[in-house]
Amino acid sequence: MMRNAIGLLLIALALLGPSRAAWAQTVEVAPGVQVTRKTYKVPSDEQPFFGFAEKTEEQREADAKFVADITETAGSKEKAFEAAMLRGWQAITANRFGEAAKRFNQAYLLAPEQSGVYHGFAMVVQGRFNDLGYADELFKVARKQPNPLKALNADYGKLLLMENRVADAKPVLEQAVIDKPDLGDAWAYLAFARMKTGDNNGACAAADEATKRRPSASVGRDLIFIKRDAKCH
Repeated sequence: MMRNAIGLLLIALALLGPSRAAWAQTVEVAPGVQVTRKTYKVPSDEQPFFGFAEKTEEQREADAKFVADITETAGSKEKAFEAAMLRGWQAITANRFGEAAKRFNQAYLLAPEQSGVYHGFAMVVQGRFNDLGYADELFKVARKQPNPLKALNADYGKLLLMENRVADAKPVLEQAVIDKPDLGDAWAYLAFARMKTGDNNGACAAADEATKRRPSASVGRDLIFIKRDAKCH
């Protein structure tokens, strides 16, 4: 029986193929931080962690020169990191995900331990590649790393809703509106999560808060249906 079970396992692993096995590999991307090695069919600098490409000595020297030059220009490594992240988020807002990945990769060279790097990469793989599973993994890393953005839980909660994990999303979104109470979209996501978990009164209260805080146009339209379905007055 044991020999048969092992044989079936080996057959199953063979059917998965080498690409699936590669997908499951993890890589240390910062001290104590492991992520799945996941790549996409785009240029290396347009995907997280430069697509995990093996860099030549010349490329490593170019990275070191980039870090030194941008640090000198900005005045400090911290300011250089902030500038790279800002440009990344501006690109995300404009749906320029390839450009965003380039900027987040620059930020990664400057401070690979920072939460914002993983948050940014999560938004890229969610928005450009529709890879919700990998985005989920990167969001979880972002939540553990230093200096998370106040919008982190709102973005993660939205992803959980997209994965139809409403029960998981609700406590994340409850925290999101504490982290950033002026974010109308976070209140709207929370309204939806509350409604879907049977709390219509709470959903209506959150929907009212969302309306006061000028949510984005698409979310504002969703609020109409949330209020209808939750039977808000």
